[in-house]
Amino acid sequence: MEQQRNEATERLLSRQGHHNLVYNEENGGVGVGDEGLVTVSNFTSILGLSTLTAACITFGFGCAIGYSSPTQSSIMEDLGLSVAEFSLFGSILSIGSLIGAAISGKITDLFGRKMAPLLLNLGRLSLGFTNGISNYLASIYVAEITTKNVRGRFTIIVQFLTGWGASFMFVVGSFVHWRTLALLATIPGLLQLLLLFFIPESPQWLAKVGREKELEAALLCLRGDKADISHEATEIKDYVESLKSFSSEGILDIFQKQYVRPLLTVAGVLVLMNLGGINALAYYSGAIFVSAGVSSMVGLITLAATQTVIGILGATLIDKLGRRPLLLVSSAGLCFSSFLTGVSFFLKDFNWWDQGSPIVAFIGVLMYMGSYALGGVLPLLLLSELFPINVKGSAGSICNVMGNFTGWLVAYYFNFLIEWSSTGIFFIFSAFSFANFILTATMVPETKGRTLEEIRASITHSSD
Repeated sequence: MEQQRNEATERLLSRQGHHNLVYNEENGGVGVGDEGLVTVSNFTSILGLSTLTAACITFGFGCAIGYSSPTQSSIMEDLGLSVAEFSLFGSILSIGSLIGAAISGKITDLFGRKMAPLLLNLGRLSLGFTNGISNYLASIYVAEITTKNVRGRFTIIVQFLTGWGASFMFVVGSFVHWRTLALLATIPGLLQLLLLFFIPESPQWLAKVGREKELEAALLCLRGDKADISHEATEIKDYVESLKSFSSEGILDIFQKQYVRPLLTVAGVLVLMNLGGINALAYYSGAIFVSAGVSSMVGLITLAATQTVIGILGATLIDKLGRRPLLLVSSAGLCFSSFLTGVSFFLKDFNWWDQGSPIVAFIGVLMYMGSYALGGVLPLLLLSELFPINVKGSAGSICNVMGNFTGWLVAYYFNFLIEWSSTGIFFIFSAFSFANFILTATMVPETKGRTLEEIRASITHSSD
């Protein structure tokens, strides 16, 4: 078994040297360097439609995340909810996500990248349960249908829609009733359900289940009818076949030596990012603005604009600068902005600089959400890139469960902790974000410009 695995790895690494895929700026495609240029389009109408479908998933996820922030005061007033009761309401999305995340990987392995969201829409009894699966699914699907030159850009654009969905809730929720806002949030799911019938399945998943003819048809659909997809199809089939030769696809396979480091890295980044307070600021940013002495409406609208601009910037830079630099900048920004917000509450508590402390808080929250928009989606991109098809389901479930559990802890206890010490809680968030910066600097690999098979082959090879 070990010899088979090593031979498969060496074959892939050898192919990387002799069939180096290069980007051709003139025709916007990739080609096989030593065997003549073969045009493969980085963007086709079907690829665009498939990405739009995934974007509907993440936009709906963002709507769910952002819903509680502009509606907190009106829901508490209309329904007579206490702080504890609204904290349960705000955090119960994370509980549903925790349950969904526990089976997210296996659901997508069983039903495929395309059919899973259809199944989820039919069973959308719990929004959080659905989000726990679909947010993971969107990154995996987009990463597997795009070429290496645009994989990061497309994936971050799709995940950027999470922030845009939250921003939509922030803005519209400032003007409409919370019940109307809940109805508006159903639109992305309905649109996604319609589009699912017109997009192809993930080529990697088709290879995994042995549907090779459909794999080639899917690649032609995604790359263009005239594209030569033989090299890409062969690479996918060879790698998936090599994995079958030494893996039984059990949950324990993820704990093999070659996967321990990427598992600890991705899970660690997700956990520390959640402990850094993202759910607190996403769910309750309106209340945070009010506590700091800033108009909730002004704060939320400005926050929406900031997330949009920074998200577009991140999508532009990810395939140029790489994943690791953006994640470092993002975690450093989360650390500094949390500290700045804590300082603003410290000034407010002691009645120092009464006119300036709301401005400091306003800047701190905007910087925080902007920093998250820049790199908050990158752990999910790394999750889709670092793990091969045979353990991706297990890795996704483990990482998402850990991330959603810590996210729930922050979402539920934040309203109590901010009453305990509004200064202290933001300093704690800053400390966790600093730890995330250290973890990123020491553990996160760069995956820019490499195919998924190249990335995984190099991980397997380096662990031998």
